[in-house]
Amino acid sequence: MLLVLLGLWGGFAPFVGPYFGLAMQRDQPWLWTTGRLLLEIAPAVAVVIGGLLLIRAVTRGGGSLGGLLALAGGVWFVVGPTVSMLWNQGRMAVGPALGSSVGIKTLVWLAFFYALGALIVLLSAYALGFLAALPVDHEAVPPDRVDGRGLGRRGKGGADAPDSTDGGAQGSTGAATHEPDAPRRT
Repeated sequence: MLLVLLGLWGGFAPFVGPYFGLAMQRDQPWLWTTGRLLLEIAPAVAVVIGGLLLIRAVTRGGGSLGGLLALAGGVWFVVGPTVSMLWNQGRMAVGPALGSSVGIKTLVWLAFFYALGALIVLLSAYALGFLAALPVDHEAVPPDRVDGRGLGRRGKGGADAPDSTDGGAQGSTGAATHEPDAPRRT
C-alpha cells in the first residue's frame, strides 16, 4: 500500500507542488512537459502498478513482477534526471529546482526524485526479499522418485535404486521416504 501512495506522490507532486512553493523548472501548476512524462509520470505509473500487483498477488511470480516493476520505477526516480542529460543536450530534462533558498531547492530534489526513489527501492527490495524467503509450493520432487538418502533413482538395477529387501519403501540407509514438512496450498 505504501508503494502505491509513494507512486501517487511521485506522479502528482510535480503538478501540485507549485501551489506550495515546491517546483522544478517553472512554477506553473499542472504544466505538462516531455521531461515530466519521462522522469516523473512514467516511473510513478510503474510504481503504482507494481504496488497494486504486490497487493493483489496470489502467486510468487505475480508478486515478484510487481516488486520488480516498483523497483524499476524507484531506480528511475533516482537515476532518471542524470540520465536525461544524454538526450537533452547536457541539461537535466526536468530543469532546475526553484525555491527561495538552497534548503528549499534541496527539499524539492529529495521529495520529487532522490529520497522518493530511494524509499521506493528500499520497500520494493524488501518485498522481493520477503517473496524470495517464502516456501516453495508444488515444486517438491515426488517421493517415488527419491530414495531415503535424498538421491534420485535411476530405475531397476541403478546405483541409487532401493534395496530389494525393503520392498522399495526405504533406501539403502534405511531412512523412510517422506513428504516435505512445508504446508501445501489447496
